Amino acid sequence: MTRRRSIAFARVAGAALANNEAIVSRWLPGGRREGAEWVCRNPRRADAHPGSFKVNLRNGKWSDFATGDCGGDLIALAAYLFDLRQDEAAIKVGDMLGVNPYD
Repeated sequence: MTRRRSIAFARVAGAALANNEAIVSRWLPGGRREGAEWVCRNPRRADAHPGSFKVNLRNGKWSDFATGDCGGDLIALAAYLFDLRQDEAAIKVGDMLGVNPYD
């Protein structure tokens, strides 16, 4: 019997938040910082102009105000952008940042 390993979501999300600007500029190129937010086009739809898709760089929350899609941290953003489950996104973000994604 194999036992599933527990994901350290809070640790990975905290590490991602500490590297927020590098991450959003990599995942969402063409955006710009406006105060505490990263403003860009939503790459998941035909979004002609930046403005409705925003990531709060202080807390990692993000939203596409045109569609209502939103999430509470950069793991959720990775899951949304790359069509991953939350646990898959946490593992990939942890690996990208050199953070052990497991408890």
